[in-house]
This record gives sequence, C-alpha cells and structure tokens, in this order.
Amino acid sequence: CIAIHNDGTYHVQSRTKIITPEDDNYGFAAWVASRPDIIAFLGPGYHYGEWWGGKIQRGYGVTKRFSLFNSGRWQQTNLPDGLYVVPVLYQGKITDIIVDELKQYLQNNGSVAAPGWDRPEGFCIYYTQSKSYQKVIIDK
Repeated sequence: CIAIHNDGTYHVQSRTKIITPEDDNYGFAAWVASRPDIIAFLGPGYHYGEWWGGKIQRGYGVTKRFSLFNSGRWQQTNLPDGLYVVPVLYQGKITDIIVDELKQYLQNNGSVAAPGWDRPEGFCIYYTQSKSYQKVIIDK
C-alpha cells in the first residue's frame, strides 16, 4: 500500500508493517521514494496493490511493477511508467462456482496481467459492500 496524506507526505507498507528504503520489502519502499511522480499522480488516499515482477515470487518475466487493485478508479487512466492496474476478470455476484471457473480459466490460459506466463499465482476478489479484498491462490 502507498498511503498518501493530505499534506503530501506518505508512508509505504507491506501486508504486515510500515516499510522504508532502509527496512524494505523487495525494494518497494525505495521504488516509491524514487518516484515523486507517482505520489503526485495518485494523490491523497490509501492505494492498495501488488508489488510484483523482477525477482519477486515467480518474476512473471516482467520488470518490477506496482499494480493497483482499485480498477474502477484507475482503469481508464494514463498511468506513469511502472504503475499498472490489475485486470478485471469478472464483475457480478461472486459464488463458489464463479471462483472455480476463474481458477480454471487462469490454469488453462495463463496470466492476464503478464500474458505468456502460464502459471499465475492467483487473483483477488473485491467485495463492493464491505470494500474489502480476498486473495485466491490457485498455484503455490
């Protein structure tokens, strides 16, 4: 998450703690610190996403990047280099059947975020009523 405060200051966090360039998580805090253009572009708020690529997890054959989860806000925007939006695979009522179909689709077709990568780790579900996310792992 990149959390940008109203006064323009910010902090960066992993899933479990605040991180800094000195106490980093795969270079994410250092990357954010080197990109004032991204801070200015995103503006105040909590910007959740996934830091991936490079030598993080599977690498996916792409350079390190931050993919924003809030696709409704950022999907149609011209994003700065290195900033992406997670692809939307489905919109509508979520059921166990839909989750299983999405897993099967990715297992059969590979990553949508990194085309050509045949073993995606999983996907996220966004619940509109609770404004919360759930990560679904399909392959460890």
